[in-house]
Amino acid sequence: MSVSIKPLEDRIVVKSLEAEQTTASGLVIPDTAKEKPQEGEVLAVGPGRFNDNGTERVPLDVKVGDKVIYSKYGGTEVKYGGEEYLILSARDVLAIVG
Repeated sequence: MSVSIKPLEDRIVVKSLEAEQTTASGLVIPDTAKEKPQEGEVLAVGPGRFNDNGTERVPLDVKVGDKVIYSKYGGTEVKYGGEEYLILSARDVLAIVG
């Protein structure tokens, strides 16, 4: 999936993965009881922020296509082209999933 949003500095664009619709025992979870998703796929990555000297960019640890776990309340939700995305700082990414 490609997106025409180009993040700046150390920001990334993530498409949230849908939360589980049912519990392990098969109970359906209503929308009002679902937790905010914390996992998503990286769709775009910024060029990285400049180091403290301002002379070169610090590369990011994530790349397009990575599945990541991010901070629950991190980032900014945006709608673009009828789709919902999350723009996060690389600092809000907690882990890359397998």
